Amino acid sequence: MRSFSKKAAATLLALALVAVACGGGDDTAGDPTAAGNDAADDAGEDDDLEVGEDGVAADRADLLGAGATFITPVMLEWIRDNEPGIAVNYQSIGSGGGIAQFLEETVDFGSTERFLTDEEIEDAREIRGCEPLHIPDAFGSVVLAFNDPDLIAALEAAGQDQVILDAETIAAIFLTEITSWDDPAIAALNPDVDLPSTEMVAAHRSDGSGTTYIFTRYLSDEDANWDAQIGFGSEVDWVAGTIGGNGNEGVAAEVQQQPGAVGYLSYAYAVENDIPVAAVVNADGNVVSPTIDSISAGPDSIIDTIPDDFRYDILGVGADGYPIVGTHWILAWECGYDDATAESLKDFLSWVVTEGDTLARELLYSPVTGSFEERVLAQIERINSAN
Repeated sequence: MRSFSKKAAATLLALALVAVACGGGDDTAGDPTAAGNDAADDAGEDDDLEVGEDGVAADRADLLGAGATFITPVMLEWIRDNEPGIAVNYQSIGSGGGIAQFLEETVDFGSTERFLTDEEIEDAREIRGCEPLHIPDAFGSVVLAFNDPDLIAALEAAGQDQVILDAETIAAIFLTEITSWDDPAIAALNPDVDLPSTEMVAAHRSDGSGTTYIFTRYLSDEDANWDAQIGFGSEVDWVAGTIGGNGNEGVAAEVQQQPGAVGYLSYAYAVENDIPVAAVVNADGNVVSPTIDSISAGPDSIIDTIPDDFRYDILGVGADGYPIVGTHWILAWECGYDDATAESLKDFLSWVVTEGDTLARELLYSPVTGSFEERVLAQIERINSAN
């Protein structure tokens, strides 16, 4: 397990504070201006932030955003380190809450790993009188994290670094059709491991979640049984016998506290909490562990086919790519901001895309790069352009 820098560790500590304050589910998605994001507020008020040669930061507006817990580790770093000196209050409440508050116009930007549906876009046009914009700022992975010391011991005895799963076994675990590690389907993927008979319990998100969207979209594409029974979305009807947690931090806690638990998480949470994760068989039959390179491979394979509206899924990842990956989007408006807010939002997001890549990689997200970066910057310039 790789170790974080001191800076990254501090970020996840701040994340824990935000999680305690903000909850993590749609039920807590109330007034985002309320107290409770001290870590983000402190980041925006950092005395070391640069304000530019002409000192224009004083004329800019503070920003208010809400949404995905998936992106929170690096979002807090971006808030602390952004060179334009923009103060950003970010509420980590889940993608469902972020989309809802964006459409309710109670925040300056939303944050999600699920793009807006056609119906939501039509609603947005009626609400604001212009287009909602999808702005990709990073790619990330969803991993299968577990709690079973006996499995760890068995893997070590076999000289195997990680337990191997594929889409069918992952789906069967969350459908409660596989209930122990020594199930024949898992044993076939790990023939050299004396798998324990530990009883499994599947842990999932209980709130509207982009992480859930990435996870269930992958399973629906790969496993017909899952697609027929559950389908995909930011919220789905989980089968009986599974347990839920609010936010990525909630699922991480459930996995840590529940012997035999298997849960899906944004990779940064598993690493920081030192929770072991599975390697996954991708579309080409290759066993791939989540790393910054394998996470980047999926997005890299589709960059040239991403549509102009930036609404897309990353599916069928093969070669050396880790298969459960998705995009994080900022949701912004093509009109309706005052000039100061629009300029702050454009400056902050432009800095994130052009200069925030090192922070993204440090926290195990794949940044926007190359020709795709140019497209995203053009999308950022559309903010408030229809005024």
